[in-house]
Amino acid sequence: MTDSVLFEVDGSVATITLNRPERLNALTFEVYTELRDAFRFLDAEPAVRAVIVTGTGRAFCSGGDVEDIIGALFPRDAAGLLEFTRLTGDLILSIRQCRRPVVAALNGTVAGAGAVIAAASDIRIAAESAKIAFLFSRVGLTGADMGAAWLLPRIVGLAHASELLMLGDFITAARAAEIGIYNRVVPGERLMAEATEIAARLARGPSVALGVTKQALNEEAAMDLVSAIEWEAQAQAECMQHPNFRESYEAFRAKREPKFE
Repeated sequence: MTDSVLFEVDGSVATITLNRPERLNALTFEVYTELRDAFRFLDAEPAVRAVIVTGTGRAFCSGGDVEDIIGALFPRDAAGLLEFTRLTGDLILSIRQCRRPVVAALNGTVAGAGAVIAAASDIRIAAESAKIAFLFSRVGLTGADMGAAWLLPRIVGLAHASELLMLGDFITAARAAEIGIYNRVVPGERLMAEATEIAARLARGPSVALGVTKQALNEEAAMDLVSAIEWEAQAQAECMQHPNFRESYEAFRAKREPKFE
């Protein structure tokens, strides 16, 4: 990784840190690519069983860099613009398709593309300072960017999603937790400890089964109930053949914590 994106592995937990604090961790073309490639790598890395994504300084991520991205887009033709918007979508796909649970530790302002990265994560832990806005409509763009119109209604419902995507206003961390965007809000000094505790717990869990759970959450959104029940029946039958299922049974009988593969 470059200095703009830091990557660290501690045990079975990987931490990806956006590291442009002087720019409120605004994204560049290179950072989009690095983040996408990092999540694709982690999907296939057996030593990593959970991921934390966070930022340095006062912001988690303020969205696309005004000069390095927004200003640089105007000379592009239609094909060049589509190439960029597909890259941004690929980042979100890489997060959702990564079979490792992703915990977003939101250390401050969460805006634009940063808000969608947070929404694509599996669990969002926010500092009290982590106001959030889906700013796209404020700059003359559709609020449906990077999968936001797919992700957000599934998190907060259609009414809240419509308000957030159409108005583009910031809401406080407390309000974000109230409507369900944030799972937890904690004092800033406790943010990484809380996120690390959750990630470590996920890493100790049955990683194969957690990956299947994430796949189910992605795929069943487009299924009817009959199809979803059949999908889950087949997935569960496969998980029952995995050694982790036997391990949980043996651990219960022995009154000890299971040690999942």
